[in-house]
Amino acid sequence: MTTLLEIKDLMTVFDTSRGLIKAVDGVSLGVAHGETLGVVGESGCGKTMLALSIMRLVPGSGRIVNGKILFSGMDLLTLSPEEMRAKRGSEISMIFQEPMTSLNPVFRVGEQIAEAIRLHQKVSAKSAMEMAVEQLREVGIPCPEKRARNYPHQLSGGMRQRVMIAMAMSCHPQLLLADEPTTALDVTIQAQILELIFELKQKNKMTVILITHDLGVIAQAAQKVAVMYAGKIMENAPVDKIFANPMHPYTRGLIESMPAALAKENDAPEDLLKTIPGAVPALYNLSPGCRFYERCSYADARCARQEPALEETGNNHYVACWKAREIIEKE
Repeated sequence: MTTLLEIKDLMTVFDTSRGLIKAVDGVSLGVAHGETLGVVGESGCGKTMLALSIMRLVPGSGRIVNGKILFSGMDLLTLSPEEMRAKRGSEISMIFQEPMTSLNPVFRVGEQIAEAIRLHQKVSAKSAMEMAVEQLREVGIPCPEKRARNYPHQLSGGMRQRVMIAMAMSCHPQLLLADEPTTALDVTIQAQILELIFELKQKNKMTVILITHDLGVIAQAAQKVAVMYAGKIMENAPVDKIFANPMHPYTRGLIESMPAALAKENDAPEDLLKTIPGAVPALYNLSPGCRFYERCSYADARCARQEPALEETGNNHYVACWKAREIIEKE
């Protein structure tokens, strides 16, 4: 498969009163045409900021200071704001975490989808509205003609998320960024939304970057996985290799903390669900070594003073850990 999106040494920073924060720090990734890449990690690891950097929608004092974002060979960072607006929505779309903050509360949902269509296609207002209704039908909203006249607050959380998907899909993008698309939805609706996204992916031959903290979702939906921690990629590999042979202690911790990994019935209660001790470090006060050093049970003095590079260990499996091979050899 040919590469659709290639990110090279991307760095996105924020100026704060406490110093410079590197929200995305030297990230390199590739996604092939038609592939689903899962980006996983705890809250605060930089997943959303990576997506916003690809979209060139970095908020506030944030700015991209280094790297390349090659989309079909073109560096998005070299485009003018007008050229990027033309790409955004038509060729690259994003589903945001919380629809109520992304949808305009004073406009009907059909009008908002129609506006997105008219922004990129030369069609009349009437045709755009007809296309908007068809998009609502496409994402499984019943009585789409009626729902198109509703305001966001008149819809359920699952309905609003379907509206966001309809808007993102309205111009049939090549690349869809889905940022925690099932946040705040109940389990049944979560499954429906994920199923819908991947039905549309297959139908439209899209490439998807799925951002989540849920490795269970990644196991079902992705072909490749990038594990992020404190702005960096810790491990990057095909999904089967990540679950069969996780090489970074952080990846192992995430997998062991999955409820699906609950163990045998005779285990003591405290052993039923493992956790990773500590928390993601503050990004304005990082040590010179590995970002995961303070939470890692394998760490030694070298880990504290020298940061490991992301290196291939074989078979398209990359890991940034001084102890990775030693950990595998001990098993």
